[in-house]
Amino acid sequence: MSGARLGRVLALAAASSLVLAACAGGGGGGEAGGDVTSVKIGFMGDLTGENAAIVIPPRNGAVMAVEEYNAKNPKIKIELVQYDSQGKADQATSLITKAITQDKIVALIGPAFSGESKAIGGQLEEGKIPSVSPSATNPGLAQNGWTYWHRVVANDADQGPGIADFLVKAKSPKKAFVLSDDQEYSVGLADAVAQSFEKSNVTVERDKFSKDASDYSSTVTKVAASNPDVIVFGGYYAQAGRLLKQLRDGGVKATFASGDGSLDQQLVTGAGTEAAEGAVLACPCNIPTPDVTGALKTFFDNYKKSANVDPAIYATEGYDAATAFIKAVEAGNTTGEKINDFLKSVSFDGVSKPIKFKANGEPENNAIFIYQVVDGKVKLLGAAEEAKLEG
Repeated sequence: MSGARLGRVLALAAASSLVLAACAGGGGGGEAGGDVTSVKIGFMGDLTGENAAIVIPPRNGAVMAVEEYNAKNPKIKIELVQYDSQGKADQATSLITKAITQDKIVALIGPAFSGESKAIGGQLEEGKIPSVSPSATNPGLAQNGWTYWHRVVANDADQGPGIADFLVKAKSPKKAFVLSDDQEYSVGLADAVAQSFEKSNVTVERDKFSKDASDYSSTVTKVAASNPDVIVFGGYYAQAGRLLKQLRDGGVKATFASGDGSLDQQLVTGAGTEAAEGAVLACPCNIPTPDVTGALKTFFDNYKKSANVDPAIYATEGYDAATAFIKAVEAGNTTGEKINDFLKSVSFDGVSKPIKFKANGEPENNAIFIYQVVDGKVKLLGAAEEAKLEG
């Protein structure tokens, strides 16, 4: 996503909520078959913070899905209410309280990040509000015994091995340096990558820094002294861009890789084109490009018309998460409990992948895709099992 495009979408996100349907009556939910004419569904994530470029696309996808549904003039319309958590757990906690007690949402798309998902999962469970995250990937989220929680992306226990196994195949490294900051997502992904390298008999060294740090000189010194064959950072592009620039400025030339949190053109902007060249990125997402065909082509064209920008990371997942709830409402379910019951058996061909949930809320499909920065642009190389590095 270009800086100019990001600016436009961030401007659209400034409002704290977007009403996509005029309420003809009814509140945030009620009994199916009654006089309910609209329900409220929330979307929560970082809409204006430093990693908003990861969340704006799934937000746009959800907006488009709801707009398309309401345009059919259904019996029960959907009002999408947006909550800008800026990716912060404390803000998510206060926002979800308002969403449940005041706004009376019956379902939530999100939260987008793992830390905020962990922070409010208990509140959603207590309030009987089903959630579907388009992008939270920490494996531990599925291990809390929550019955109202779901996601439509593979977790880091899949993504971590996907990154490590691809690098082992592509670069045959003998030593890897695995880095993280102190965010929930970052630590989880780094742990999964390190464990996978070790299983492949690759020597692993580790380091960790604060997400709010701007000077990574201590880490750069450690990495330079280690002289690894590959470096993997589990974290978001805001930190990854600064880290990669400082690594290259410090003379470290090893292949740099990261996960879905860094999959945005802002990584190149933050690191600089020369420093970012050749960086490897993995994601449990298949981002459609202008040359796609079939359902992805239809999505690409409709998304560009709706959002005025090309689809980016997790745009299709945001659309599919919203569609899961739309199908539940379409079937006459207007309470959190009934919507959640519906999700237990929902199965449809989503834009991103076939959508079906396991009993613990995980998706049945867990494909990982590889991207690379080539000539200053993030380029899809293909599924992890088939992708080949360029240059």
